[in-house]
Amino acid sequence: MTLSLTHVDGDRVTVAHRATGTELFSYVYRPEADWEAPKPYLHPVRTLSGALVTDYRPNDHRWHKGLQLTASHLSGQNLWGGNTYVHGEGYLALPERVGSMAHVAFEEVGVEGARAVIAEKLTWHPHGGDLWAEEERRIEAGDVDPDTGSWTLTWTSAVTNRRAEPLRFGSPTTHGRPAAGYTGLFWRGPRAFRGGRVLTAEPAGSADAAGSEGSGSGGTSSVPSDGDPMGSQSPWLAYVGEHDGRDGHATLVFEHAPANDHLGEKGAHPAHWFVRSDPFAAVAPSWAFHEELVLSPGETLARTYRVVVADGAWDRARVAAHLAGLAW
Repeated sequence: MTLSLTHVDGDRVTVAHRATGTELFSYVYRPEADWEAPKPYLHPVRTLSGALVTDYRPNDHRWHKGLQLTASHLSGQNLWGGNTYVHGEGYLALPERVGSMAHVAFEEVGVEGARAVIAEKLTWHPHGGDLWAEEERRIEAGDVDPDTGSWTLTWTSAVTNRRAEPLRFGSPTTHGRPAAGYTGLFWRGPRAFRGGRVLTAEPAGSADAAGSEGSGSGGTSSVPSDGDPMGSQSPWLAYVGEHDGRDGHATLVFEHAPANDHLGEKGAHPAHWFVRSDPFAAVAPSWAFHEELVLSPGETLARTYRVVVADGAWDRARVAAHLAGLAW
């Protein structure tokens, strides 16, 4: 068996690579501070060589926790954490709008050969505790490749609206703040990754620049310029960062599953990339960057993403070649 798994009941599931002894990630599902919108998350996440590639509760945004599924604006509620953006007033402390995503039960937790699986049921709640949505989540780790120094994480979430009215997924940008379309699966990189390099599937000149400046806590944010990937579309986006405390770089590649372009019978609702390299490293394939995504009662929003975690500074050609060799 290439991978091993340890489950501390009520707290976390940790997946490790047997040959190197590296703990690749921990999936933490215990509830945390109410103001931070309690929800499960992955942290720490590491490369095969053991290099850390996530941050946890940084002093600028305490609710940023590794890799997690978020909903920054959901029908007037904040399932993201921290202050809530209100157009014309900025970010306000509105605890009555901060909700949660709660662990209900695991359907599967185990390792089979070179693949680890965590399958979970969750519920989504506004601040008052009502049931707004049910989620079926599946996280798989595999494709461990010592030759390339990489492994992959696949995250699938199917969110079903259990309200009697539509759920409206939005973002600060849909509520009036430019270049702040964050919502959905969100990665916060370590502090050392500030100023990293961002690559997409398009050639240089179209999206080979760092992310837009700005602070998610209410600071100013520049409108994307030509060549900036912020708010753009691409099948994948890679972030290359350099470590503190040890030599070298790491590359994280975020990729949409082909099926993500469709939402039931409503047709295409393609995602756009939220990405920053200053003042911090962050990436999210946003559900609702430029416009809201509306989920009718009983309807299910299903999304699958792949994250390649690799040692070294990969270029566009290497990323594309590696993704071409992986199957969904």
